[in-house]
Amino acid sequence: MFFSVLLLVQQSILQTSGEKFRDTGYEKLMDEQALINRLISRESDYDYRVRPRGTLNPISSDATAVDVHANMYLRSISKVDDVNMEYSLHFTFREEWVDERLYFNSPILQHIVLSPEQKIWVPDTFFQNEKDGKKHMIDKPNVLIRVYNGTGRILYSCRLTLTLSCPMRLVDYPLDVQTCFIDFASYAYTTKDIEYHWKDSKPIQIKDGIRESLPSFILSDVRTNSCTSVTNTGVYSCLRTEIELKREFSYYLLQLYIPSFMLVAVSWVSFWLDKDSVPARVTLGVTTLLTMTTQASGVNANLPPVSYTKAIDIWIGVCLAFIFGALLEFALVNWAARQDIVRNQYRTRHQTNMLYRLQSEANNHSAYNGHHYTALPMEPPRMNNNGHSMVIRQVVLSWLIN
Repeated sequence: MFFSVLLLVQQSILQTSGEKFRDTGYEKLMDEQALINRLISRESDYDYRVRPRGTLNPISSDATAVDVHANMYLRSISKVDDVNMEYSLHFTFREEWVDERLYFNSPILQHIVLSPEQKIWVPDTFFQNEKDGKKHMIDKPNVLIRVYNGTGRILYSCRLTLTLSCPMRLVDYPLDVQTCFIDFASYAYTTKDIEYHWKDSKPIQIKDGIRESLPSFILSDVRTNSCTSVTNTGVYSCLRTEIELKREFSYYLLQLYIPSFMLVAVSWVSFWLDKDSVPARVTLGVTTLLTMTTQASGVNANLPPVSYTKAIDIWIGVCLAFIFGALLEFALVNWAARQDIVRNQYRTRHQTNMLYRLQSEANNHSAYNGHHYTALPMEPPRMNNNGHSMVIRQVVLSWLIN
């Protein structure tokens, strides 16, 4: 008897769970399938080529613009190229709007999910500063289309990788802060048809770790703005994301500033070398000058040929001036030393000639007064290897004999 009661209780539990499964599982799937067939099947009158009115209010005029609310989820930033002034961005782009033709009311479903093959009207959004880009298709198209219950609100989300232009101002390089933009707008619909708005809460979401993921930049700030453009074909609603990138200085400190400072210090070593050490001083000065020139060429190879002067150009120019000044100092010292030698030789020769004339006059005066002694032969002054005259020695010897 007891086992029979347990068996009846178990059967009742299984029957109740089965009914609940049918209510929450099977019926939900059938309801979703029926809704999709009713909304966008071939038998329905839905045309994805025609934009919606963007409101559930039946009294509203057809001229009402569709309000598209956008937000982004930044996943990664890479390849910030200073030469081509561009960068690559990987992000998820989301848009929300109301399509009254896809309105449904279900007591079970919160929303239905459509596949990319099930075509509905989607804003023709394009990115104004895009150079290249792609939608991710592995292993299925990374596209989400969700229709919410009771509101007619559509959520469109896709994963993109874009290469965007980023005009850079390199006056303060490498201490610069660059601001890059993500501008998107409608390609064909003017503000009378589509109005873009940022989502009220968290319009820009940033993945954890993206701020420090760049090798030579830090993502310091992300801001939202608008950039509505006026052209010959009309006024187009546009939204802008401003990405502020601050360049890392530690790399340039270790690879450029410290080595260039050391080169300048090495060039000053020539000040302590003897002025007669010509090969050593010339080799040291020319080597440091060529090394600094090579380093400057390496820096400019990674930068675009801009027309203005950068901060790094001033630093390299000052370093080159100091190194060239050290080399020029050696040339001036060497020239001054040679001029001193020439002046000393001229002074010594002049003194020798004066002594020679005095000795000649003394010999002539002694012969005139009748003194008989053997005078030293008068020889022209001789110069030794050091440039000093031998006349002083001859004069001293002649006076000793007399």
